[in-house]
Amino acid sequence: MSFFAEQDGWHAFPAPAKLNLFLQITGRRADGYHMLQTVFRLLDWGDTVYLRPRTDAQIVRVGAGAEGVSEADDLLVRAAKLLQAAAGCGKGAEIGIKKRIPMGGGFGGGSSDAATALVALNALWGLELSEDTLAQLGLNLGADVPVFVRGHSAWAEGVGERLSAIALPEAWYVLASPGVHAATAELFRAQDLTRDAEPTTIAGFLSGEVLGNAFEPVLRRLEPAVDAMFQTLSSIGSPRLTGSGSGCFVEFANRRSAEQALAVLPAGIHAWLARGTERSPLLDAVDRFSAGASPSG
Repeated sequence: MSFFAEQDGWHAFPAPAKLNLFLQITGRRADGYHMLQTVFRLLDWGDTVYLRPRTDAQIVRVGAGAEGVSEADDLLVRAAKLLQAAAGCGKGAEIGIKKRIPMGGGFGGGSSDAATALVALNALWGLELSEDTLAQLGLNLGADVPVFVRGHSAWAEGVGERLSAIALPEAWYVLASPGVHAATAELFRAQDLTRDAEPTTIAGFLSGEVLGNAFEPVLRRLEPAVDAMFQTLSSIGSPRLTGSGSGCFVEFANRRSAEQALAVLPAGIHAWLARGTERSPLLDAVDRFSAGASPSG
């Protein structure tokens, strides 16, 4: 029997991973934050967040949470408390998680977990806060949180918070993790990081004009395991880096091609499949809950 069983009052909500299909740095703001351009692609794979409402105001983490993350620093807990305070809500929740997204991989695990807490608790607590309000709250937790709140793949600028809708073709991905936790702050300090790329446009991205990631050469220099993963994945396609993490991916037009590529990778490589999705499975789960059905379907 599951530790977070539905019959015990738990509700399961997905926290999907993302890919950055490209990422470039176009400058820096006066406050030191880097200006980015990127495309977020949401996936049909990720973590599962478990929530059980409480009638008091307590926010309680159940289980270990993400490896090495204290309860005080846990984005799930912080998101729940932020929502509670912003809405003046006297209700509480118990929170658990099943982690699948590697930490430090650039797949957006922590940000997606936080977004799921905001969106799902908004429904469970009956708060009826708007998507814009939830996205603004999410920005306080991290620049990537709003895209997960809004639940659609998007073109992003600014520090990643200015989002525009983008239509992407169907695609499947071979994802791979070299097991390295990339230190984002160190990458941003690297002398060889390109910080002044010429801004592009959505049309430029869709035409294939730019597909690179500014952090790739830096991370491949700093982390031999990442460079080795790129060399391995080069045997099945054109690998790319996601975000500022160590996670890598190769894109395919359909599932069959992705499965065939995954099958020929050497044994021992931590790699798996995921499908790109235009609508987050989190939104579908919240819709099912609001209709009186189980969020997990």
